[in-house]
Amino acid sequence: MLPAVDVLARHGRTPVTCLAVLLICRYQVSPEREASFVDRAQRALALLTRADGCLDGSLGRAFDQSDRWVLTVRFASVVDYRRAMSPFEVREHVVPLLSEALADEPATYETLAEAAAGAVTEHVSLIEDRRH
Repeated sequence: MLPAVDVLARHGRTPVTCLAVLLICRYQVSPEREASFVDRAQRALALLTRADGCLDGSLGRAFDQSDRWVLTVRFASVVDYRRAMSPFEVREHVVPLLSEALADEPATYETLAEAAAGAVTEHVSLIEDRRH
């Protein structure tokens, strides 16, 4: 189970539970760029996962298309995500890698449900809260 972070809603001061921000970046990497890409992605993971509020990260490759890769990182909150992106070393090494991701869909998501041992827990959407 991920740690919950209480965030104050913009209307009033009602506490809302926001669980983990997911960063999901997909890449198409040619075989000749693979070694360099893996080195850069591992450095990005090291830099991001040492930040306060970073829960974990991973790098994966598609089984059925070996040129497709995914970098995923989870943060405890939006604030933790933004703070993790602030240090100079992250802006120098991580941001350029993230900018190379496929841009056909969003890269950051809020967690609305999680499951462990067969039990599902739902979480309030901060996006929906802002639309009302």
